[in-house]
Amino acid sequence: MSTADASRVRVVGGGPAGAAAALAALAEGARVTIEEKSVFPRHKVCGEFLSPEIAPILDELGLGGLLAASHAARITRAALHIGGREKRFRLPETAYGLSRSSLDRLLFEAAQRRGAAPNAPRARLGAPGAAAPEPDFGRCSAVVIARGRRAGSGAGARSGTRIFGFKAHHVGAAARASDDAVELYFFEGGYCGVSPIENGAINVCGLAPEALLRARGFRPDALFPPALVSRLRGLERSFDWLLTGPLDLHGGLHARSDAYLAGDALSFVDPFTGSGILAALLTGRLAGRAAARRLSHDRYHAECRRVLRRQRDVAALLRDMLRARLSASLVRWIPGRLLYQLTRPAC
Repeated sequence: MSTADASRVRVVGGGPAGAAAALAALAEGARVTIEEKSVFPRHKVCGEFLSPEIAPILDELGLGGLLAASHAARITRAALHIGGREKRFRLPETAYGLSRSSLDRLLFEAAQRRGAAPNAPRARLGAPGAAAPEPDFGRCSAVVIARGRRAGSGAGARSGTRIFGFKAHHVGAAARASDDAVELYFFEGGYCGVSPIENGAINVCGLAPEALLRARGFRPDALFPPALVSRLRGLERSFDWLLTGPLDLHGGLHARSDAYLAGDALSFVDPFTGSGILAALLTGRLAGRAAARRLSHDRYHAECRRVLRRQRDVAALLRDMLRARLSASLVRWIPGRLLYQLTRPAC
C-alpha cells in the first residue's frame, strides 16, 4: 500500500489497548496518530497480572522481548482464599507481573518508534480531571477509541453500594517469600489480589463497596481479612493507596457505528479474572487491524463478542456465586485450573 493510499487511523487512548491498536494498524501499513492525555510513566489501579496468553500477542506485535527486558516477575502458581478455605494450584503456563507504569510506557514508546505520531488531545488544555471531548473523526478514515472506562460508568448505582477499586505497591524483604504466586483474598463485599511485579515489589489491588471504604476512612487495608493481614506483614507501601470508581461490573459490550472500541471502552472485564490486560491487548490488536483494513464496525464488534463471551459469562456466574455465599462450594468443588481457563478470552 502506498503512502497516498494508506489508511489513516486515529487511536484515542495510549494504554495497552490503544498501543496494541496502533502497533497492529502500523503493521497493516496504516498511518497512525495516537492520543493520550496522561504523561508516562503513570500508575493505574490494576491487578498488573499478565496472563500467559499475552506472550504470543506481544510476539505478533513485534515485542517478543518486552517481558524479559522489563524484568517482569514470573508467576507460576495461584491461590484462592475464600470463606476460610484455601485452594492452591499451578498455572498451565508461566504468567507475568509488570506494573502499569512500566507496561504502558513501554508499549506507547514502541508504537512511537514504529511510526505512530503522538497527538495530545484538547482535554490536556482543560481543567484537571475534565472528561476528554468526543474525538473529531473528520480527518481520518478510521478511529479506535481505547481511552478506558466510559465517562460515568458505574455512576448509576445508589451511593454507598457503588464499587471502587484500590491499589498500592508494597516492598520489603517479605515480598520475596511467595514471589511466584498470584493470590486472591475474598472478604465481605469485596476482594483483594496480591501478586509480584518487577524489581521485587508486590502489587496489592482490589475492589470494595463505597460504604465499607467510607466507614473506614477510605483505608482499604482496614477491610482485609486476617489471612491477608498476615500475608502483608513486614511489607510497606511505596505510595499511598490509589482509588478509582465507581466501576460498572454489569455493563455489556459497547459498540459504536463510527469507531472501533477496544479495552475497557469496549467492555470492562471483571478484575478478579486476572484477564483485563489480556483482553485489552487482544481487542486492541483486533481493532487496529479492523481499522487499517476498513472492516465494518458491526463485523468488528461481532468478533469481539465472540472472543469475550465465555470470559464475561463465567465471570458473571462466579460473581453471582460469591454474592449468594456459595464461595465455599466454589473453592471445594471446582478445580483451580478449570476456573482459570474458563475466565480467559478466546484468543
